[in-house]
Amino acid sequence: MSLPLVVLLPFLGALAAPLFAQGGRTAIAVISCVPAIIGLAALYPHWAVLADGGIVQHTTEWLPALGLSLSFRLDGLSLLFTLLILIIGLLIILYARYYLKPHENVGKFYALLLCFKGSMLGIVLSSNLLLMVIFWELTSLTSFLLISFWTHKKDARRGARMSLAITGGGGLALLAGILLIGNIVGSYELEDVLAAGDLIKNHSMYPVALTLVLLGAFTKSAQFPFHFWLPHAMQAPTPVSAYLHSATMVKAGIFLMARLYPALAGTEQWFYMVSFTGMATLLIGAYVAMFKHDLKGLLAHSTVSHLGLITLLFGMGTQLAAVAAVFHVINHAIFKASLFMAAGIIDHETGTRDMRRINGLWRYMPHTATLAMVAASSMAGVPLLNGFLSKEMFFAEALELNLPGLWAYLPPLVATLAGIFAVAYSARFIHDVFFNGRPVNLPIFPPHEPPRYMKIPVEILVFACLMVGMFPAFSVGPLLYAAASATLGGDVPEYHLTVIHGFNLPLLMSFVAFFGGLLMYTQRQRFFDFHARFKEIDEKAVFEAIVSRISDTAHTVTAYIENGSLQRYAMLLIVSVIAVSVLPLWDLGIAIGSNGLSPVDWPTLIGIAILVVASLGTAAMHRDRFFALVLLSVVGLLVALGFARFSAPDLAMTQLSVEVVTIVLLMLALYYMPSWTPIETPKGRRIRDILIAGAAGIGMTLITLAMLTQPFTSISEFFLENSKPGGGGTNVVNVILVDFRGFDTLGEITVLGIAALGIYAMLRNVDLPPPPGDGQGHAWTRDAYPMMLQQIARPMLPLALMISAYIFLRGHNMPGGGFIAGLITAVALILQYIASGMSWTQGRISIRYHNVIGLGLLFALIAGAGSFAFGYPFLTSTFDYVYWPVVGKFEVASALVFDLGVYLTVIGATLLALTSVGRLSPHSAINSTNYKEGS
Repeated sequence: MSLPLVVLLPFLGALAAPLFAQGGRTAIAVISCVPAIIGLAALYPHWAVLADGGIVQHTTEWLPALGLSLSFRLDGLSLLFTLLILIIGLLIILYARYYLKPHENVGKFYALLLCFKGSMLGIVLSSNLLLMVIFWELTSLTSFLLISFWTHKKDARRGARMSLAITGGGGLALLAGILLIGNIVGSYELEDVLAAGDLIKNHSMYPVALTLVLLGAFTKSAQFPFHFWLPHAMQAPTPVSAYLHSATMVKAGIFLMARLYPALAGTEQWFYMVSFTGMATLLIGAYVAMFKHDLKGLLAHSTVSHLGLITLLFGMGTQLAAVAAVFHVINHAIFKASLFMAAGIIDHETGTRDMRRINGLWRYMPHTATLAMVAASSMAGVPLLNGFLSKEMFFAEALELNLPGLWAYLPPLVATLAGIFAVAYSARFIHDVFFNGRPVNLPIFPPHEPPRYMKIPVEILVFACLMVGMFPAFSVGPLLYAAASATLGGDVPEYHLTVIHGFNLPLLMSFVAFFGGLLMYTQRQRFFDFHARFKEIDEKAVFEAIVSRISDTAHTVTAYIENGSLQRYAMLLIVSVIAVSVLPLWDLGIAIGSNGLSPVDWPTLIGIAILVVASLGTAAMHRDRFFALVLLSVVGLLVALGFARFSAPDLAMTQLSVEVVTIVLLMLALYYMPSWTPIETPKGRRIRDILIAGAAGIGMTLITLAMLTQPFTSISEFFLENSKPGGGGTNVVNVILVDFRGFDTLGEITVLGIAALGIYAMLRNVDLPPPPGDGQGHAWTRDAYPMMLQQIARPMLPLALMISAYIFLRGHNMPGGGFIAGLITAVALILQYIASGMSWTQGRISIRYHNVIGLGLLFALIAGAGSFAFGYPFLTSTFDYVYWPVVGKFEVASALVFDLGVYLTVIGATLLALTSVGRLSPHSAINSTNYKEGS
């Protein structure tokens, strides 16, 4: 259970963290550190297994029919990313303690940060691809909330919307790609997918699946042409930038490519798509970073460039290139997180990030300057620092890439040029910020060193830069080997983690990049002048213009279709269905099948005739609303009798209960509406509507006749055979609802509860003036609650509740169940409101129906999740027989708890909706002293 615990703990911490907000920033920071500390402790016992190339797995079935399971996998690759997420997350929490101001909502910040941490852990530890996609989308949502944390900043809100649009769209593409891969392999389990690499790559849908998966990876990791969202996300607080946009979220796409490397890599399409995308991103990010004046803007574009470098390495398709890519993931996370935190310190102590103003900070902040210069040197690839080692491996692999003709020179040239730019923008970071004269009009002057503990996270990361750079085999060797082995899915090629490999061509490329970058920086003014010749593209403006154009087009189309007429919507819908279906149905030759028509007896024929007349009467008399409602109730009654006639007692009872509730609701609504409306539709339109309705009715009749008179096999046989042995009940309908299709029922009662809450929210502040009379000049009776109705209704309540309990308890084996019993209880209670008024009833039923809905959903979830404790999928039910004295033997099913949830949700939702409408009536005599709002 250690792997699910590691993922779950941050979410539990997110619930607990705001509770400690009153204790101050220190208290909430300490409690926010607990999930990471426990997570690291839980991972420690597995290190020996992982070091030998082993795998730790945990699987709990959830929805096996859909291929979705709660399965988690810890190998070298997921261990690497898990350590980055947990350790850098710990440092970010400590750093944020001093970065955030006392008046800011630290409880919200830490809760969102922990939710993001849990989502990232879910991505890297998921062994089921569908589960991974769920966590993938959670990272998009939580990062959106973190980027827009400073809601008072317009740019923060815009940057958050942009990131959500880009990464969310990529997530949809990824979902489609994963579904295709699962369809090809026949499983969504990672172990099966990785083992089926040849099957996937030889399949005709491989190009489509690869493109969709890479779209998800490229959007998440800010690869060209989706790179523009990352710099605009820098409006987030610096702890968010340091965590999400250097060490974790932007690495999710990189992780995806590494995770699926054995299954998808090794083809020409992979090589060209991944390597050229990485190459373009590497150069574009490096070039733009050189000319950014905003400190975080420079770091953001350099992040884009380094992500492109890692992508290019994975695209090369060689084993050593993949090892280099994994190595640079480690190094980039270390030096870039420290750089972002140093930038946050500078912003925190000077009040600005403009590099044209924050000059000469060495004399004011020597400690911070030293740390930042070491980290920037690592970013530039200076020897004896970690960035140098992975850059050397990158240069070496660029030389080994065998391309035809002159193309063979392209990778080394691109690698060297990117190295030159990296040195140039790193030198600019160091010189312009810490030297280059004195500060210019700083908002906070003089700047000074931050609090001692704010520098500790930066010190730890800079120390890691030095340790990995000078002692790579000792400090990071085993972790890199384990991660590379898991990435390659087998043996790792021989490589050596040494500081210097002798004087060779990669080292010469490093010298060229280093001195070329310094030369470029000394001639920076000429490059700035050259860059100024070109009009700078505002990606945010372009993105928002595109979104605005799409939105305007959608509004135009919507305004053309939606004119506020429900009649028009229905007409367009029915005409569309007719137009789409008429030709296919004509080709099928709709006709009565070989089974022929069933004989019709006189009672059934009379019932059908009454149903038809009542339906036509409802349509014809719809302007007289009360009379139409009476006819509509006749239709509902005949439908219920039809269910009973054709051996569907459960449906008949449900239909009858629903009809009562519906009629009461419509009566309450009609109270505020005119009792009669004049004819407003022209005669021609009425004829048109009759013809459309007639065509649709005739078509449905023919389709129904053709379907029901053809020989067919039904799934009903399965339910009939398995209802008792599998679900423990002889009432097949109820067993389907609470067992076989329990997940559907859970969704339905959730929607029912949401709908009731929506009705309450819409009507809670509505004040409708009551009509003076019944629409025919007659005033309302003064006797709003007749005594006779009260005397009948009150004794009926215990009888109705007893019947409801009986219907509920017998539902698993005879017609009944939680839904029907809930409606009966709701009808009995609403009758008390009608007979005695809102005030009288509410004074005796002091229940908040919101809580009833919540309690019902809670019972349903407990019944579903309880199966996890016994190792069974979600909502798996069981049953047994119990012997009690006097009572004897009887059956007890776990589905009863789920049915209780349905029962309570139906009661709460029905009564909340009806009372929300009913309390608008002046006869309810509601006031602040005798009516509890929301009940």
